Amino acid sequence: MNPSSVSFRHMFRLTDDTGIVEHALGRIPRRQEGYSTDDQARALWACLEWLDYVPEKEADGLHSLIDTYLSFLLWTQNENGHFHNNIAFDRTREAETPSDDCLGRCLWASALAFIKLQDRERALAAKEILEKAMNQVANLQYLRGSAYAMAAISLLIRHNYPRDLDAVLAALAAKLLHAYRTHARPQWLWYEPALSYSNGIIPWGLFCAYEAMKNNELLDVAVESLDFLIRLSLNEKGHIRPVGNRGWCTPEYRALWDQQPIDVMKLALAASKAYEMTGKARYAEIVGKCRGWFYGENDAGVPMCNALEGSGYDGLGEKGPNLNQGAESTLSYLLTEAVYLKLNANKRGAENYAAYRC
Repeated sequence: MNPSSVSFRHMFRLTDDTGIVEHALGRIPRRQEGYSTDDQARALWACLEWLDYVPEKEADGLHSLIDTYLSFLLWTQNENGHFHNNIAFDRTREAETPSDDCLGRCLWASALAFIKLQDRERALAAKEILEKAMNQVANLQYLRGSAYAMAAISLLIRHNYPRDLDAVLAALAAKLLHAYRTHARPQWLWYEPALSYSNGIIPWGLFCAYEAMKNNELLDVAVESLDFLIRLSLNEKGHIRPVGNRGWCTPEYRALWDQQPIDVMKLALAASKAYEMTGKARYAEIVGKCRGWFYGENDAGVPMCNALEGSGYDGLGEKGPNLNQGAESTLSYLLTEAVYLKLNANKRGAENYAAYRC
């Protein structure tokens, strides 16, 4: 699939003047279930990645979506920098406890927006979100939120953001390394007693931190843990088999179903960064396998996306795909496509450079 054939039809279908609706019945938005700030951050991220590849006429549409998602983040961010995640369709806030994961996703999306958006007005909004959110980084407790924050801060450091962030990044990296030292064993090379959701985001965060800090311990742990995750994420045919959410995975048990698209996307993200940092071809192959999962290279041998609509199915069970096409699964599909496209564009650039040097 080439960039011109990737569809954003479903993304536009799910998005109204408030934001992207969280759930769908089939591909019809379920407005009664409202919105999540998580999904706005993911949607902003997806649009920013695809701006590099779409024709100019489609870029205008993506910029319109970017404005909607930035506006949502500005609206749901509290004065202390945290975000309210769950919003009803009538725009009222639902009761909840603040989420580290939500904060981390918003940090990453706003940092990427600040770096990538060329016009001052959009960058101003992204920076406002980013600066307030950074006030909460020291309070992050959970690994996935911390991994997102590491990726965001590493990106800012590498682009000379006008704020001293080295100590903040070092503290986050130390937290993840401590978790790894606490839980890793010879047959269990992981940061927690169980593999649950979005697992690839943790080694991805460490790869990003290594890129900024050049601390070899970060690279070693990222590689070791990602290799462990990859071994657990391949079936007998060599296809991707993410840990199912019907019980997750411990040293004693591994759930086969229900496999979630977001876990495939996070594995692709981590493998792509591993390839970028190490140059090892096996990681690029994993990215291709993750993309293949959406097109039928999976345990059920069925597509997990509707490419014509640009949508992803919500999960894979023993009876086949869940045909609902909500925001998370759709954005996981679109982001996996973008990761795959970016990796192959970078590979071609490296090959062309090597040929020129020869």
